[in-house]
Amino acid sequence: MENNKVLFISQEITPYLPENSMSVLCRKLPQGIQERGKQIRTFMPRFGNINERRNQLHEVIRLSGMNLIIDDTDHPLIIKVASIQAARMQVYFIDNEDYFSRKYTITDDNGKEFEDNDERIIFFARGVLETTKKLRWAPDVVHCQGWFTALAPLYIKKAMNDDPYFANSKVVYSVFDDGFKNDLNQSMTEKAKIEGINDDDLKTLNPANFINLTKLAIDNSDGIIQGSEQIDSEIVKYIKDSGKPFLEYQPEEKYIDAYNDFYDSL
Repeated sequence: MENNKVLFISQEITPYLPENSMSVLCRKLPQGIQERGKQIRTFMPRFGNINERRNQLHEVIRLSGMNLIIDDTDHPLIIKVASIQAARMQVYFIDNEDYFSRKYTITDDNGKEFEDNDERIIFFARGVLETTKKLRWAPDVVHCQGWFTALAPLYIKKAMNDDPYFANSKVVYSVFDDGFKNDLNQSMTEKAKIEGINDDDLKTLNPANFINLTKLAIDNSDGIIQGSEQIDSEIVKYIKDSGKPFLEYQPEEKYIDAYNDFYDSL
């Protein structure tokens, strides 16, 4: 059976963030999949270095206004949207003043990783899934790209396994060479818990480093894609040992058709 609705959860997309191999792929892939007859929705974080005026972002009032509780604190969820006219596609942005107002993505101007990156990825993953439900849209495939999206597979498979919008979704996770250096906050496993998520589901995050976060995403995905030409050898071994469908790195001229076939095969 063909999988006709694909939800893309992406760490970065050009032209909103600078061009690199991930941001270009995350820009071209949804367009290519849409051109092959599938319905798409695309999300990314509204990092503070995104120029809202130039890129014509505007808030979607009917989707905004929910609060997500992380570490006993309410964090308002703000949804913005912009259109890439040439691709006839919209990009939804997950925003929050506490997490995304600073003028950088993952690190500050001195290259120091933000201490709340753990909470930021929790907020982002939960925000995307709650907004997709508000859109009343049930994806057949959810494709997560980049470590900033790595908690979405866990939430779909453990917390939303009975939810009518996600119960039948197949999850694909793309592994890139975009690792972070320092461990995420050691209290992350407590903060990440919501109904349906327990200590056992998060035990892989000990410590919460890039390798273990990637393993957690792999554990909760139905298929894995190698997004970068070179990725960590320990992760490659973990993927192959999992026995899950694995699409190795695809060159630029082939990846859209290869990914499309991979979705259908799941």
